[in-house]
Amino acid sequence: MSRPPLNSPFLLGFDEIERALDRVARNAPDGYPPYNIERLPRSASEPERLRITLAVAGFTRDQLDVSLEENQLVIRGRQVEDRERHFLHRGIAARQFQRAFLLAEGMQVLGADLVNGLLSIDLVRPEPERIVKKIDISARD
Repeated sequence: MSRPPLNSPFLLGFDEIERALDRVARNAPDGYPPYNIERLPRSASEPERLRITLAVAGFTRDQLDVSLEENQLVIRGRQVEDRERHFLHRGIAARQFQRAFLLAEGMQVLGADLVNGLLSIDLVRPEPERIVKKIDISARD
């Protein structure tokens, strides 16, 4: 699927967004691990947030790494093959993964939580201040 370039004369300074879209299109994920992204409504004690939940059954906290690299949230999982075990049938492979999410400017990671094989990461975007600035017009003769 192709998308039009952001070269409209009314879109000024959006070249970084175009590069980010190109980077996301090139790094098509393989689908593992499956994940959800949900919007959590604002409550009395917390702002509206996003929650990314990855199904990482079989991984322990020590085998998972969540990091913020520039404006990318990167989640890595590394399982080591246990050579001591002898399987009659092996349907659950020890595998590695890396999943990256490109975050908008200002997004903050609140924390990560591993419960029942689900890794949840909460994100928030601080409310932007509405700024109106009057620009003086000078007369040049």
